[in-house]
Amino acid sequence: MKQMSLKFKSKNKFIPVNKPKIFGTEKKFVNDCLKTGWISSEGPYVKKFENIFAKYNKRKFGVAVSNGTAALEIAIKSLNFKEGDEIIVPTFSIISTALCVIKNGLKPVLVDSDLDNWNMDVDQVLKKINKKTKGIIITHIYGFPVNMKKILKIANKKGIYVIEDSAEMIGQKYNNKICGSFGQISTFSFYANKHITTGEGGMILTNDKKIYEKCKSLRNLCFNTVGNRFNHDDIGWNYRFTNIQAALGLGQLKNINWIIRRKIEIGKRYYKNLKSNKNIILQDLKKSYAKNIFWVYGILLKKNYKLSRDEVTKKLLESNVQTRNFFYPMHKQKIFIKKKIFPKKLQLPNSEYLANKGFYIPSGLGITNKEIDIVSDKVNKIIN
Repeated sequence: MKQMSLKFKSKNKFIPVNKPKIFGTEKKFVNDCLKTGWISSEGPYVKKFENIFAKYNKRKFGVAVSNGTAALEIAIKSLNFKEGDEIIVPTFSIISTALCVIKNGLKPVLVDSDLDNWNMDVDQVLKKINKKTKGIIITHIYGFPVNMKKILKIANKKGIYVIEDSAEMIGQKYNNKICGSFGQISTFSFYANKHITTGEGGMILTNDKKIYEKCKSLRNLCFNTVGNRFNHDDIGWNYRFTNIQAALGLGQLKNINWIIRRKIEIGKRYYKNLKSNKNIILQDLKKSYAKNIFWVYGILLKKNYKLSRDEVTKKLLESNVQTRNFFYPMHKQKIFIKKKIFPKKLQLPNSEYLANKGFYIPSGLGITNKEIDIVSDKVNKIIN
């Protein structure tokens, strides 16, 4: 009896929210790691990747770490804040943005979102600054950088540290200057959905040699460099980055210009396909200070639209289109409510609207133009 084939063709191919792009150079570099035996954090690709990534972002020093959250935690600790110092952060962001402050014994002060660009509201940042404010985490969200001219001006005047969280903005520019080159220190993520990926991974960049040396020590358990190595001189983390990850990242970085062009192409194609839909709000293609780099392609339902966001995304999933909800605000997080981190009656309505009505659709580098058109068609049919 002839064995039945298990292969079949699906008329409705599943389109995931992200498919990373591997170019080929990565394999060559990773194989070199395997052949030479340099697979740990001590390998030569780590330093090479740090140097080249720092140079690309117009910084002097780079410290590769295990992920973007680790980068933020180390960055904050390296700046020697005192317990209870206030750090201004956006409420609309990944939870890591607040955790890095809380874990370092500092007080996060939240600001709402600007619905024009979905980033932190600059005017609210300025209003929240007081004598206790020692730092501001500028987190660029989704496609546009924060319009940070006013923030940088007042931070410089008052001696406030600026920590630029550029996890989603690799290759983005603000007023023709590359993101990640602002402030005293900047952080990045190389998770699978970022513009370049190492699977997991992150980076800290700075121009300050003392901060650089401190970050290197903190990522590696603060081993003693003089005398007994195992007599540690501070409380650090094992947040090391492997040579294999660095090899992968170096291969990705060689294609960064193509990656940015393709991301913008994806965003423009979606914009063209969806701009006539009267029930949704899309980000602009550009602002006076930046082009949209489209880390992800976000959709915001209008407030009076008849279906909820969850109903829409459920229908899209039933049509084999995966989505992701927008970030959930810090002041609404279960754990922060339980621990009474923020005032109970705190209201930040713009971020709540984004969280409740926003989602993003497949827009990873592996997506094809045909898939973009299929997703667009399904979105327009469901949100009609």
